[in-house]
Amino acid sequence: MESTTYDRHRVNLQQLRYLVATADQGTMTGAARACHVAQPALTRAVRALEQELGLELLARRGRGVRLTDDGRVVVETARRVLAEVAIIEGLGRRTPVADTLAIAATPTIQADLGSGLISEFWERHPQYPVRFVSCESRQLVGEAVLGGDANVGVTDLPAGEGLVAVEFESREVIVMVPPGSGLPEPLPVRMLGELPLILPTKGGLRRAAFDVMFAELGIDPPVAFESDERASWTPAVLAGVGCCIWYRRQGDVGGAFGAEVRSLDPPLQRPIGVVHRPGETSPAVAALAALADERATAART
Repeated sequence: MESTTYDRHRVNLQQLRYLVATADQGTMTGAARACHVAQPALTRAVRALEQELGLELLARRGRGVRLTDDGRVVVETARRVLAEVAIIEGLGRRTPVADTLAIAATPTIQADLGSGLISEFWERHPQYPVRFVSCESRQLVGEAVLGGDANVGVTDLPAGEGLVAVEFESREVIVMVPPGSGLPEPLPVRMLGELPLILPTKGGLRRAAFDVMFAELGIDPPVAFESDERASWTPAVLAGVGCCIWYRRQGDVGGAFGAEVRSLDPPLQRPIGVVHRPGETSPAVAALAALADERATAART
C-alpha cells in the first residue's frame, strides 16, 4: 500500500500575513496587535518562515525591525500572493454584487485618478465598483479611512497614524508661472518667498499644509489670490495674477494652455500612496494595495 508523507513545515498564508504586517507596522508588537494575535505566536511564525526559506528576512533596528534585501523581495511577492488569495476568497463568498470600493482622495488626486492607478485598477478588477469620497486634505483622507467612511485612501503621505501605507510614486512639486515671467529654470526655492502666490483660503486644512511647507523652507511668500476652487488657479496664472505651486502633472496641463512651468532647486518631492486600516482583508482593498506595491517595485527597477 503506497503511502505519502507530507512535510508539516511549509510556507503558509498565515506566515506571509504576519510577515507583511510586521513590514507594515515596523515592530512585531504592532504587527501582533494589527493581526489580533499574541506576539509570541507571531514571532514564532515569522522565525519559522525564515528557517523554512533559509533566509534572514528581518533585522533588528532599535526597538523595531527592518526588512533585509531578501525580506523586501519576499514581502513584495507575499503582497501579490495575498491579494490573489483574497480575490479567490471573495469569489467563495458568492456575493451577487461586489461591494463598492470607497476611495478617499483629495481633489488633485481624483483629477488624475491617482496617476492612473484607479483606471488601471478598473481594467484589472471590473467586478469592483468605485466611489470617491472627497476630502479637503490628506489628514481628512486618513480620518475617513480610520473612521470607516472609506475603505481605502489614495493620498499624499503621511495621512495620519494608525494606517498601513503603500507608497507607489513620488511626485515632483513645481511652480506654474505666468507667460513671459523671465524666471530662471530651475527656480531656487528661496525665490518662492518673493513670488506672489495663488493659495487655498486661509484657515482651511489645505492652506495649513502649504503654511507648514513654507515654515519648513523658511520663507513667507506674499499671497496674490486665495481660492479653494483649484480649477481657478490655472486661469489666474494665465491672467498674470500670480504663481501657484502644484504637481508636475497639473503643471504640464497648465503649460499646454500657455503657462510656464519651473522646476525647483533643490527639487521638492511628495510621496503618494494607498492607505488602509491595519488588518483590512477585503479583496478589493487587497487588490488595490497590491497594484500600488507593483507600481512601486516597477519604479525601483
